[in-house]
Amino acid sequence: MEIIISETKQILGKKAARMGGELIRAAILDRGTANIILATGASQFEMLKELVKEDIDWSLVRAFHLDEYIGLSETHPASFRKYLKERFVDIVSPVEFNYVNGNADPDKECIRLGKLIRNHPVDVAFVGIGENSHLAFNDPPADFETEEAYLVVKLNEECRHQQMGEGWFPTVNDVPEKAISMSIKQIMKSNSIICSVPDLRKAEAVRKTVNGSISPEIPASIMRRHKAAWLYLDKDSSSML
Repeated sequence: MEIIISETKQILGKKAARMGGELIRAAILDRGTANIILATGASQFEMLKELVKEDIDWSLVRAFHLDEYIGLSETHPASFRKYLKERFVDIVSPVEFNYVNGNADPDKECIRLGKLIRNHPVDVAFVGIGENSHLAFNDPPADFETEEAYLVVKLNEECRHQQMGEGWFPTVNDVPEKAISMSIKQIMKSNSIICSVPDLRKAEAVRKTVNGSISPEIPASIMRRHKAAWLYLDKDSSSML
C-alpha cells in the first residue's frame, strides 16, 4: 500500500482523483470500458469534487455503490443514494450506476448486486476508512472470509456515533442499526484501490491501519495485502504516523 500525504484535504482530493482518473482511462484504453466502486461520507467530498472534472468518457464507465443504510428513504439527507446522485451521477451520467437499494428486501438486494458485480470485475475502488477503521460498513471484527459480494451488517456504536458526528443525523438513535455493505473480499478483488482519508478524527484509525496488525479487528488493514492500493492522507489524518 503506497501512502501519499498532502498538506490539505483539498490537495488530497485532487491527487486521489488524478490517480483514479488515470486508472479509469487506462482501463477504457485496454478494454473499451471501466468498472468502478464509489464510497460516500465526508471523507469523499474533495475527491469526488475533483473526479467529476477528470477528462473521462463517462458513457463508458459503469459504477457500483459501496454501501447503504437499510430502511432509509433515498430522499433522506443521509441517504448514500441521494449523496451519489447529486455529487456524481447527475453530473457525469455514467452508462450505468448500480445503487444499493436500502428499501428493498436486504437479502434479495445482496443477491441481485452480487450477480451484477461478478459479471463486471472492478478496475478502481474509491473508498475511505471509518473512525473505527471500518472499510465500507464492515465494522470490527470484519468478516475477511465470506465470498458473498454484499452483506447485511450491523453497525456498531462507534460507527453510528461517527455518522451522527458528521452531521448526517440529529441523534445517534436516528442512525439505522443495519446496512447493506460490499464485503471485504469483494473490495479486495478490485484491480486498484484509491483510499481517501482526511481529517484529524481519522488519525488513530490511520495509525492502526498502517502500523497495526492485519486483522479483522482493524478492517482497513487488509489493504496492505493489495497489490495496487494507494492511501491518500492530509496533514491531520497522517499526524500519528
